[in-house]
Amino acid sequence: MSQPFSFKVSTTKGRARSGTMTTPHGLIRTPIFMPVGTVASVKSLDQQDLLQLDSDVILANTYHLYLRPGTDTLEALGGLHAFMGWQKPILTDSGGFQVLSLGTQAQSKLATVDETGVGFTSHIDGSNHHFSPEKSIEIQQSIGADIIMTFDEAMSDSLSYRKASISLARTHRWAKQCLDAWESTDRLSQYGQYQALFGIVQGSLFEDLRKESARYMSQLPFDGIAIGGETIGYNREGTVQILNWLKDILPEDKPRYAMGLGRDPEDLLAAILNGVDMFDCVGPTRLARNGSLYTGQLVEEKGSLAFQSEYSQGRVRISSKKFYRDTRVIDADCDCHTCVSGYTRAYLHHLYKTKELAYYRLASIHNVRYMVRLSQEIRAWIEK
Repeated sequence: MSQPFSFKVSTTKGRARSGTMTTPHGLIRTPIFMPVGTVASVKSLDQQDLLQLDSDVILANTYHLYLRPGTDTLEALGGLHAFMGWQKPILTDSGGFQVLSLGTQAQSKLATVDETGVGFTSHIDGSNHHFSPEKSIEIQQSIGADIIMTFDEAMSDSLSYRKASISLARTHRWAKQCLDAWESTDRLSQYGQYQALFGIVQGSLFEDLRKESARYMSQLPFDGIAIGGETIGYNREGTVQILNWLKDILPEDKPRYAMGLGRDPEDLLAAILNGVDMFDCVGPTRLARNGSLYTGQLVEEKGSLAFQSEYSQGRVRISSKKFYRDTRVIDADCDCHTCVSGYTRAYLHHLYKTKELAYYRLASIHNVRYMVRLSQEIRAWIEK
């Protein structure tokens, strides 16, 4: 069997931590921002770009890969690493969020949830499918990711306490079923490599439910703990509040993963300062495609870090007319290909306004590298 998963915290500063994960496809330095390659591709970037961006790990999506290209194809081609030509670590989510969001949109049909799992219609062609906890694990084993997730019921912030309690109990039962399915296959993928399994803490915005979920997931033999739910990554104050509730419950010796967090630089900083190790978000590439480019710096204040930028939310709106003759790069402190090569704001403004394809690559390179570099700079500060 290939090298099993391990995690070691090397340094702490307050609640912030730096560490290293070992996986069959290499090391992951934490804290880490993970670029999202939903359908086995980080939008507008290729794998050589990702290597140059110094990405230790990327995320792919179980729901989307199950529908296209399908597990039969992935297995025939040796798994996702071989299929996409990426030999560094991959993390997959379980598909639960997409099943309950995209699945409900297809042909205006609702996803159906019961104890066996979720029935849903494909957003691609309206065909009917069903995910059980065991099915989600089976699909992730076919994908062959280094880190996989339990199947959970995505929980919105608007749920009543009663409905949140029912949903949480179901998520806990499904987590145990995922654990049993994982252990029945010796925790291995279809390709004989160890797959780390993370449990997911839910509970909406109810403190007692969040704590109950954290205690439940922490007492099971998962390799790591993820924190899910609508608030995480979308509501910074709510995210910090939840992390404060869980700070004395989550195991110190397991990685902590805030799912879907990393749209704004300040989101990343706040989570790291509150003890989270891993993050992912489609935000950097989506914002890039829509003309928002990160700029700003970390500054040390009273023994901690803060984020400063002259622009709202740390973003240049490159579509603005004020940039059409601006000869500055996006961010003078950035070491990405776009900035180091001297591509000016004026040129990027022009590419964006004329919808030239080069814009999407150059902008995505900058935004993804910015968030990867930000996590690396915070790691260096922790270890200083």
